[in-house]
Order: sequence, then structure tokens, then C-alpha cells
Amino acid sequence: MSFLRFCGAGLGLALLLGVGATPARAMDKIPDEYKINGFAVGCQAWSFRVFTVKEAIELTHKAGGKIIEFIPGQTMSPDDAKKFDHHATDEQIQQVKQWCKDNDVLGVNYGVVTPGGKNAAERATEWETIFSFAKKMDLYGVTSEPKSEDMDTIEEMVKKYDIHFCIHDHPKRANDPSYKFWDPNYVLSLVKDRDPRMGSCADTGHWLTSGVDPIEALKILHGRVMSSHLKDRDRKGEKHHDVAWGTGVGDIKGILAELKSQNFQGNIDIEYENDMEKDPATHATKSFPAIAQSISWFKEQGGTASAK
Repeated sequence: MSFLRFCGAGLGLALLLGVGATPARAMDKIPDEYKINGFAVGCQAWSFRVFTVKEAIELTHKAGGKIIEFIPGQTMSPDDAKKFDHHATDEQIQQVKQWCKDNDVLGVNYGVVTPGGKNAAERATEWETIFSFAKKMDLYGVTSEPKSEDMDTIEEMVKKYDIHFCIHDHPKRANDPSYKFWDPNYVLSLVKDRDPRMGSCADTGHWLTSGVDPIEALKILHGRVMSSHLKDRDRKGEKHHDVAWGTGVGDIKGILAELKSQNFQGNIDIEYENDMEKDPATHATKSFPAIAQSISWFKEQGGTASAK
């Protein structure tokens, strides 16, 4: 919060003294310098999960991405075997932020992460740890698939730390009808009467797997789309393969047009989940050419999507 935004010297003095002060703001908007054609575009670190945090940042930069969403539990670097997650030390946090700065990549999100505590009190403690970590990392959002009974606690954390909350969707599970995050109507039911910083992490590929039309899902969630794991696929349904943006059935331009019409301000991540093993010849994943091709396509075509 800027100290220039106060009315009267008394309030300014109160802020300086910490009287009635709220926690410093995190990232309410991703800076334009980290956007491509009006969108903050980069990689979900899961695409590079066989590498380290440092290497994931470097590969994101090499692919042309401007932002990264971190995952829990990735090894720090080839020279540091410690894990990076919401229990990270201040030294680890500063190191990761420096790697981002060195590569002109902005850390914007963290997930998918969900507390595993057996009761609400245990989970509340971990939610506090997660949001505190996100604050220290200056992140825009946290991505999760939460227990519905935790939503009050999560809303408190969103307000306390000024962090967006993004509910992720995996595919429908035939053997688990209790899993409902694939349904945009269910996600909307969790957030519709809550803080406006709470909404969906729209995984468009998983919607395709579930038989959900991504554009219709985005319309259902209008104004509640906080971020996206944007995927293009060679086909709809369960038997599929991720492909470079603009080459499959995912209607990436249509999705971008809908996001533009909603004045979407969140992060768009490539989460490429095929060919994730290392390619010894390039020191990247075998999927890296498709990831780089996706960002190249976005630079050329992403700005041509017209709001409908």
C-alpha cells in the first residue's frame, strides 16, 4: 500500500507507527512488463518437474515465458538438494526471487497445494503457512483444490494477505463421484458469495477430458477466473496428447477472446503433461520444443483474439 494514499497527516503518522495498519499488499495486478499481448504468459513448473526450481525458471525464460507458477516440493537447484515449498526459509525465498530476477521471469502463483491435516484446526494452521509464504514471495495467487469446509478460513487468508485464490480442476473421476472440481458450476458455488479475489484456476485441458466445453465453463465462471493452466489437445476426451497452442482442438483463440471479454488479469501457464522426461541432448524436457512453440505462437497470434 503506497504511503501517498492517505488523507491527512494524522493517518499518515498512524501508518508510519503501525497503528491500525494492515499487512503490506502483495501483487493485486501482474505488471504489464511481464505480459505478452496483454496476458501474463509463462510456465507451470510442473512442466519441468524433472528439473529443479532454478532450472525450471531458466527453461521458462529460454522458452520465452515471462511468468512462472511454482509447485510444492521441487528441489532447489543442481547444487542444493533442499526442497522448495511453503515451508521454505527466508534464505530460500530470496534465492528463488533472485533466480527469477536474473532470468527476467516473475513468480506469480503457487500450487496445486492443499493442506493434508485431518481436522480443520490443523488445516487452518497450514493455510496460514501457505498464504504467508505466498506473501513473502510477492505472489499474485495460490492454486488449490480445497475442502469445502475450509472456505471460510481461506477467505480470511485472502483478505489478510491480499492473495488471489484459484480453485483448480482435474478431470472427472468415474470411481469417485465426490470429486466435483471438474464442474465449473461447483467451483462457482464455492466462491460466488465470497471475496472477489477467489475463483477458478481454469485448466482447459482437464475440462476437455471431462467433456466440458472450456469457453462455456469460462462463461459460467464469468468474473471469477483468477488464473489458467491453458492446454491444447490433439483430441477431446480421455485418450489425448498435449500439443503446442494453436495446433489442436482446444480453441485457444476462442478461450483468449473470452478471457479478454472478462478483463482477465491473472496468469496463463503452459502445463504440458506429455513427454516430460529429460532430453540429454538439449538439457530440457522432450516437450520443450512444443512449449517454446506455444509461446512463439502466442507472441504472433495471441493478440489477434477479439473479445466476443
